[in-house]
Amino acid sequence: MDSLIPFTTSGALVDCVDRKMLVVLRDGRKLHGVLRSYDQFANLVLEDTVERIYHGNAFAEHWHGLFLIRGENVVLLGEIDLDQEDDVPLRQVDYNVLDPYHKKDIADKKAREDFKARMLYEQKGFCKEGGEGDGY
Repeated sequence: MDSLIPFTTSGALVDCVDRKMLVVLRDGRKLHGVLRSYDQFANLVLEDTVERIYHGNAFAEHWHGLFLIRGENVVLLGEIDLDQEDDVPLRQVDYNVLDPYHKKDIADKKAREDFKARMLYEQKGFCKEGGEGDGY
């Protein structure tokens, strides 16, 4: 019966080692890299890591190399299908070109979230606790 219970611990990551992965962090960053190691806390080590930013139908990459991620900051971890990776209908542009647009998108989202939180607090009586700003 125990063999029917799926892995729900970091042990489920054993099949992901040495594969290209997408990691979405609590602060919204999206990292692409090869998973080299992990531990019982789901802390991850990515190699050849790039951070991708998106705006409209374009994306840009910023090279980070070796990247250590604390497990509590991981929102999503998924394997990248290498056969379909190049078929993404987005065009790649220089990071410095896209960065100002990306920062504006982040600021706009924060302003919308702050407005929504203020309205919920003032009009509906919701509390302000739990708003650490990570969006998850």
